[in-house]
This record gives sequence, C-alpha cells and structure tokens, in this order.
Amino acid sequence: MTTATNQDATVSAVSQSAALIITASEGMERTASTLAGQLKLTIEIASSRATALRLLGRRSYAIVILDQNLAVSDPDGADLIWKNAGVAIPLQINFALTGSARLEREVRAALVRRQREQQLASTAAVTAVDAELKNAITGFLLESRLALAEENIPPQIETRLKALAEMADRLRERLVPPAPGCTTTVPLSTPQR
Repeated sequence: MTTATNQDATVSAVSQSAALIITASEGMERTASTLAGQLKLTIEIASSRATALRLLGRRSYAIVILDQNLAVSDPDGADLIWKNAGVAIPLQINFALTGSARLEREVRAALVRRQREQQLASTAAVTAVDAELKNAITGFLLESRLALAEENIPPQIETRLKALAEMADRLRERLVPPAPGCTTTVPLSTPQR
C-alpha cells in the first residue's frame, strides 16, 4: 500500500505534465482520455512522424510514447523522434498487444522513474554547490588568517581582515555544523609583536 501511495504522490507531483503518444492505431483517443484522467496528464496524439516532430518542437513532454509498429516500419523516423524528444522519457510500446491497464502501469512507472531521476540530479547539484561553497569559505578563512599573521600590517587593514575572518567563520559554522562532542575554537587574535 505504501508503494502505491508513494507512486500516486509522485505521479501527482508531475501532474500538469504532458505526454505525447505517437501511433496510427485506431481508437487511441479513448485510451488516451482514460490514461489522462487516471494519471492527471495532458496527452496529445500524433499519427505520423511529421506531426510528432512538429509537436515536439512546440512544447516539452514528460514522456513520449512511440508505437513499436511505427518504430519498426520507420527506424530512421523513430531515431529522429527520440533525438527531438528532449528530456522526455522515451517509451516504446506495441499498442496492438498492450491493453490500457498495462499502458497505465508502464507510463506510471516511467513517470516515477523520471521524478526519481530529477530528485537525484537535484540532490547531486545541491551537494556539489554545497561542497564548492564550503571549500571557498575554508580557503577564504585560511587566507585571511594567514594575512593576519603577517608582520607590520597597518591597523586599518588588520581590522578589516579580522572582520572578514569573523564573517567567514560565521558562514562556516552555519554550513558545517560541529560533530557532537567536537568543538574547536580558533582565536582571531594576532600574534604579539
């Protein structure tokens, strides 16, 4: 039950998404309408490669579903469709053998995969920016403390360097919480001359 609930929540999160079905099969409008209602998707149907390419150029889709029979009969056209699908999840299905229940499961699974991949990519990007920011602040703090250790620093410069080092230290404390039981404080005082 939890898995179904999580999948429903994920599909709801991608609601207002659009899907493109590319098939020449008769009666696809009814299947697409049912699928749109179940998954809360906007679904467009293209009956030819030219129509599909025009629609792909007009908007982005969460998923592009290509009829396997069209892909087999026109492999170059299928390649062109996939190249123009952008970030949409490609799904190739034999509509002659696939019922609406299986189509719904396949599309739902693809949308869940897409949502998971987007979350992982977002987490990776945040982690990379976080690490870069922490490294920059650590470098800034180190350089300002090394500058403070220099001899014969004019008092105005020393005051500014202390202020900069304190700001960097406060930022570092916000970004890197101390491990439990491990606290280290480095004084900002300048060495006695």
